[in-house]
Amino acid sequence: MLTRRHVRVKVMQSLYAFHKSENNNLKNEEKFLLKSMEEMYDLFLLQLNLFVEIKNYAKTYLERSQQKHLATETDINPNKKFINNAVFQILEENIQLQNSVEDRKLMHWSHDDEYVRILWEAIKESEIYSEYMETETSSFREDKDFVVAIFKKIIAPNEKVYEYFEDKKLTWLDDLPLVNTAVVKMLQKLKHNSGQDANLPNLFKSIDDKDFAFELFQKTYLKDESLAKEMLGKTPNWDKDRIADIDTVLIKMAICEFLHFPSIPVKVTINEYLEISKEYSTPKSSIFINGILDKLSKEYNSEGKLNKMGRGLM
Repeated sequence: MLTRRHVRVKVMQSLYAFHKSENNNLKNEEKFLLKSMEEMYDLFLLQLNLFVEIKNYAKTYLERSQQKHLATETDINPNKKFINNAVFQILEENIQLQNSVEDRKLMHWSHDDEYVRILWEAIKESEIYSEYMETETSSFREDKDFVVAIFKKIIAPNEKVYEYFEDKKLTWLDDLPLVNTAVVKMLQKLKHNSGQDANLPNLFKSIDDKDFAFELFQKTYLKDESLAKEMLGKTPNWDKDRIADIDTVLIKMAICEFLHFPSIPVKVTINEYLEISKEYSTPKSSIFINGILDKLSKEYNSEGKLNKMGRGLM
């Protein structure tokens, strides 16, 4: 689920926090790095389980409507198409999802069920819901398209839920775009025969990505002084105090990749850190960082310092 770019962002955040705290306990900071990545997976699980909670809330709503003193015919015999949606059932019965929610103690929606209510009411009042409920039966395809649509147009953009995630964990705001994309991808891959043993995507696409995260963190931290020296003289028009702290971290990480990660192409490294700087640093940071990394990569290449393996890695 985690992309290499998001891995780099997590490493950047950890290195930045590490330097700001002036902590020198590398093992503790490695635990912090892993925790921040695991918490992103918590958000993914919460988003998936939110569908189950909304479905259960809707079911309770229908049951209470049936018990009203002046219940209408619609109240007594409601259309149960929403609560019988096949995708909701798959998620509710998914053993890995429900066990993970329990093991990680992700009881957020039980404790803060007003957000479930807010979303149910928004869904119930939507045109998407009205069109879906025009019939009482549906195909799996229709069920899936409906769930994807309400997530994209109602759940994901909801400001109240966004503020809720911000209050719970500030780093979740950075994680939301990737997590929301992962949720949509998983929903779209579901099939009518997806059983209770269907696997959820892993946090890391491969063990190599997890190793990359810790190796990049360790090498950038342990080689901090030598990486700082590589920057000397490369910023003649910038005083040290004028360089954003995030920019310094990103440049050091990029230099580390240039010199100590032979399988990563130079162009990939430069492009990745430019894109990260556009999102996390100052408006001029990407131009500044691009100038330094371009100059350094050419120097390293001419001096034979770029020990890149394979074709097209220079």
